[in-house]
Amino acid sequence: MNTSLLELLQNQIDITRVPFSERGSRLLVYQHPDRASLFIKLAERLIRIEPGIESYLHRLPFIDDLCFVHEQGEPLKFTTTTSPNLLTFHTRAGDIQLAFQDETTLAFGLPAHTKIGVRFRVRTTHWRKTDSGGELNHVHNLRYRVKNGELIQNEIHNNGPDTSMELTIHANEDCALALHIADDDWTDSAKPFSAVSESAKRRWDSWFASAPEVPEAYRSKYAYAWWVMANNLISPSGFVTHEAMVPTKAFYVGMWLWDSALHAIAYRHIDPELARNQIRVILANQLPDGMLPDTIFDEGIVAEIGHPFHGRVTKPPILAWAAMKIHEVAPDINFLKEIYEPLKRCNEWWFEHNDDDHDGVIQYTHPYSSGLDDSPLWDHGMPVESPDINTYLAMQMECLAEIANILGRQDEALEWRKRSESQVKRMIEHLWDEEAGMFLALHNESPIPVVTPFNLLPIWTGKLPQNITRQLLAHLTNPDEFWGRYALPTVAYNDLAYDSAKMWRGPVWANVNYFFVEALQRIGEHELASELREKTLNLITVQAGMREYYDSQTGKPPATAAPIFGWSAATFIDLAIQANETKKEQIKKDG
Repeated sequence: MNTSLLELLQNQIDITRVPFSERGSRLLVYQHPDRASLFIKLAERLIRIEPGIESYLHRLPFIDDLCFVHEQGEPLKFTTTTSPNLLTFHTRAGDIQLAFQDETTLAFGLPAHTKIGVRFRVRTTHWRKTDSGGELNHVHNLRYRVKNGELIQNEIHNNGPDTSMELTIHANEDCALALHIADDDWTDSAKPFSAVSESAKRRWDSWFASAPEVPEAYRSKYAYAWWVMANNLISPSGFVTHEAMVPTKAFYVGMWLWDSALHAIAYRHIDPELARNQIRVILANQLPDGMLPDTIFDEGIVAEIGHPFHGRVTKPPILAWAAMKIHEVAPDINFLKEIYEPLKRCNEWWFEHNDDDHDGVIQYTHPYSSGLDDSPLWDHGMPVESPDINTYLAMQMECLAEIANILGRQDEALEWRKRSESQVKRMIEHLWDEEAGMFLALHNESPIPVVTPFNLLPIWTGKLPQNITRQLLAHLTNPDEFWGRYALPTVAYNDLAYDSAKMWRGPVWANVNYFFVEALQRIGEHELASELREKTLNLITVQAGMREYYDSQTGKPPATAAPIFGWSAATFIDLAIQANETKKEQIKKDG
């Protein structure tokens, strides 16, 4: 019998680097790498308290230096066993365990018939005792309760912005210390730890049970990817109108437009409604002129950014494409009706506000709207008429044609198809360079002298003349440019701007590979598509964790690449499922 996906994750979650969290929760539990203590951070921006859309990146932990103390007052050293549902801290006084009671409540299971102390620091402005515990108030209130035990020490020291708490519990059988971090009244109470841990295991078992099968070689990383997809979910609050996934709770707190589209592609395999909600949360925050914001978080949206210069910011328009991928596996005409008009308005915004010279070739007016924040494509100034944005729009209008056709709007479907084909023709007319054998990005009508996969992306449309497709494939499969051991670098290996480890200047990004796998499939290059899919899966499989991008020389993730990264997990999942379907088809073919 195969080991379950949950069992495969035993000790695969390094909480000194990535947070132990729970579906829907904004609580992140880490272990200090240099000492036997924990800290708890909040996956929230909280701009009402700390102004600035990036201030959350520098916020101190809500709880810090949480350690366990022997009854004689000595700190207890521990080693840690991890799994998605449970942390176990092995101490000489017995095992202490930690699980989520719910998304705002952590429960520590204490060894029976012992006196165990828990000591921690918390930023607070008010503390008071209650009959069964106490309260600390700050950004959120902290309430703590004991179940099946006696709180024999309940003290606070240095009352002020950084307060030290010391609790000692005489634990009976099935004792739990619950920490509730929220701004509600918490009418619930602590539960026996066995009930908490059993409930947590059921939740995770249910999550993994829905995942389709994949080849054995990928199962361990596949399990990790599905853990990432659950661990990064947050519950609705404020501007976040539906349960939605942040790219990584460790660093990127918010819903980014094209990340959300890619997350939806994975969720469609286990929960199509959750997949649809990734699109809904973006469209719910559409601006009056049709623009979709760059980012959405609890307390607001990001539609303007002040660096490297001030400008309006969005992300590539791929929601219609993602919606059709969901529809392929779980048709829902009502959902298509719901999103069709907002998607039309988004499409028109691009054409009305991002074409300064009115030639129909759309531009980026801010580098961050591309999603390729520090790509050398933007080094020569803005705006830039780039092949990638025009490809996304051609793909989006093709998908809008499919949606219109399903909704019975045949005239609109015909118009969308014509517009999609016209966009491809405009790219050929304005951006194709026969001598270079690729599409070029332009600034002030001058070619930008850098070679990236995005110069080849129009191949994804499947509508290019054969001679152009042939030349693009020659670049794509050239090992001196893109088809190296680790493909595809985000700048050509032989380009002067290439840097193997620097964000969008050379590393391999899973989402870019995913687009090209689909592009190759679309034009009938199935062997190349399978080869690129295998390169991508193998690259991610052999490296620890799930990272934002990978060095295109060594395959290792640079230190700057964010961990537990959403679209790396999402595209890995979809590619692994594709690989399994290919395997089954081959077995069937072989008879």
